[in-house]
Amino acid sequence: MLASLQGKELGRYQVLEPLGRGGMAQVYRAYHPQLDRYVAIKVLRPDLAEEDEFLARFQREAKAVAGLCHASIIRVFDFDVWEGTFYMVTELLEGDTLRARLNSYRARDEHMPLGDVARIVLDVLDGLGYAHGEGMIHRDIKPANIMLTKRGQAVLVDFGIAQIIGGTRHTVAGALMGTLNYIAPEQGLEGRCDPRSDIYSLGIVFYEMLTQSTPFDADTPLAVLMKHLHDPLPLPREVNPTIPAAVERLVAKCVAKRPEDRYQGAEEMSLALRQAVDEAGIELPAHVSRPPWLDVDDATRSSGPGSVAVLSGADRAKFSDPRLAGDDTDAIPARLLAAEHRAADEGKPPDHPETPPQPRLTWPALNTGSSVVAAVVLVIICNLAMVWLGGISGRWGILKRGWPTEMLAVSMGLGVILYATSSIWLLIPAAILLGNGVIFAYCAVTGNWHHWAYLWPLELLLVPGSIWLTIWLARRRALSRQVSRPLGCVIGLMSAIWCLLVILASLARSVFG
Repeated sequence: MLASLQGKELGRYQVLEPLGRGGMAQVYRAYHPQLDRYVAIKVLRPDLAEEDEFLARFQREAKAVAGLCHASIIRVFDFDVWEGTFYMVTELLEGDTLRARLNSYRARDEHMPLGDVARIVLDVLDGLGYAHGEGMIHRDIKPANIMLTKRGQAVLVDFGIAQIIGGTRHTVAGALMGTLNYIAPEQGLEGRCDPRSDIYSLGIVFYEMLTQSTPFDADTPLAVLMKHLHDPLPLPREVNPTIPAAVERLVAKCVAKRPEDRYQGAEEMSLALRQAVDEAGIELPAHVSRPPWLDVDDATRSSGPGSVAVLSGADRAKFSDPRLAGDDTDAIPARLLAAEHRAADEGKPPDHPETPPQPRLTWPALNTGSSVVAAVVLVIICNLAMVWLGGISGRWGILKRGWPTEMLAVSMGLGVILYATSSIWLLIPAAILLGNGVIFAYCAVTGNWHHWAYLWPLELLLVPGSIWLTIWLARRRALSRQVSRPLGCVIGLMSAIWCLLVILASLARSVFG
């Protein structure tokens, strides 16, 4: 953990107060007395610099970022190392992050106006087009790294941070872990980035602004990455029917799995977005509007959490929100998230009564690796149980009658993995194997194979039904996340029970005939 620098001097800067903390850095409000300028200082974690060549990478990337000059990219004024402390100095932005703005809309169960959504994306695309032309890739576009200034402009922050820390062993533990909901498939799988990777990440942000949720989510980082790689995009209009079809098509192209299927540059996407806005009849504002509930007086906001930073000069010295100007990761302490929701609640109009939180059923966590091991172990145990019982009883007919336990055991293992990963697509093989296991177990144990003549039509219900239900749930992402674990639990338990019943019934038939 970073020791607080509040009240100390860092090079030429007087550190005044913390603005917030991310997984990789602490951000402070500071003052440069010679220039009479208030700035934001991002101090990187000292343990990041323990590895070879970090200093060279830090200086190279910081110098490249400092050369960027665009209205939609935060200005970097300085970068240095002071007594082993690596820091970057940027302009101090007055406003709030897109993440905080989205949280305020979520608190009211409202959606951001489509015109504002388009304006934000166009501003970011302007900045990206310039940066890409200068050979810079952002690599970490997400709502926490997009500032919305009081003047109504979207500004990209943290250019270069992902590249600076990207070569350290802390990438997965810190930056990457907080970015996976927005990361492009090729970036997460291979670490390969180009301008189209930024287009993908911006497309995910676009999707979240339209629907209030990210399209790919799961309980483990690996499961999230697998969804980016393989799961089809849940259609935005099924989450929010007010989204115009032209905008939905644009988002779908942004987040195509293959880079060559996306927009190939910021300028191309910007042109397509303007055409979609015209086609949908969306009124495009010159600036991002500010929700009325955020227009509270300065006195009220100075006493508690409000908005974050962007000012230069003494005439802009007023600052109102002790929150991060642009978190470098999403690994933010829970108290900061709670502060964002409290800030939103304090501005809630009186005609929105407080609703007490509803209790939710929580399911114990199980990581993907453990679930796969458990599934394999369960299949082995079922096979060994059959062999042991056959050997002990001397009735090897148990294997002849009990072979459907193989299908039930695999179904049980898939249920365990479905429970752990929340990947609803596992429902298809798990349900089909469970259903067929039960049907074949009946025929094998009883010997009534002639009954198959009227049992086989069940396949026409089982197979298409499993596929249809899975697709239906997959297109409703929120519902899919809610039911995937219960379904995995039910399938696993039912398969285990049927395995036990089939083994015992097969043994009984072998012994008693």
